[in-house]
Amino acid sequence: MIDKVVVNVHEALLGIKDGMTLMLGGFGLCGIPENSIAELVKKGVSNLTCISNNAGVDDFGLGLLLQQKQIKKMISSYVGENEEFERQMLSGELEVDLIPQGSLAERCRAGGAGIPAFFTPSGYGTEVAEGKEVRMFNGKPHILEHALTADFAIVKAWKGDAAGNLIFKATARNFNPMMAMAGKITIAEVEELVPIGKLDPNEIHTPGIFVQRIFQGSYFEKRIEQRTLRNK
Repeated sequence: MIDKVVVNVHEALLGIKDGMTLMLGGFGLCGIPENSIAELVKKGVSNLTCISNNAGVDDFGLGLLLQQKQIKKMISSYVGENEEFERQMLSGELEVDLIPQGSLAERCRAGGAGIPAFFTPSGYGTEVAEGKEVRMFNGKPHILEHALTADFAIVKAWKGDAAGNLIFKATARNFNPMMAMAGKITIAEVEELVPIGKLDPNEIHTPGIFVQRIFQGSYFEKRIEQRTLRNK
């Protein structure tokens, strides 16, 4: 029987070295692989290229790696609430490739599907299109975007089983499923790890074929990026 369970986050991240490209799931602070990011800080790996929708905030998520100068390049869709990300980008310390959010998602999905490139109208006429091939489809200009893949994809799921099948909860699904498909090795940290056969096949978002390692997360802070309260 297939068993992809590893005992802890340390074992899950074995093989990640300086200079590698990593995909990390999440959107804002929702659905990010908190345990794995904390372990990457401890490992001290550096010169990383990180593909993620954004980089958390200064003291949480990928912001922790930015603080330690472990990231060489960020491929993202926006800076968000991270002041350190903004500072490093404007100072030239950090190489940044900002991509329209839909294009970023599709480039990850294409990487997982084995599609090398695709044309999209998003970004035409902006800096995003500079140096890229342009073609006309139905009278509208499109730019060529290449697929994204990574040495390791690290995702966070609500539930998973020993075969690597994953279920994401609500908006925490976000970038996780497509990134899980696009890593040479995919690591999943889960809130609840269950035996094979316990997950309803109709509810599985990412089939285990895409996952090589899975572990039970020990603690999830689940921060709220911005809290809005209504006056009574």
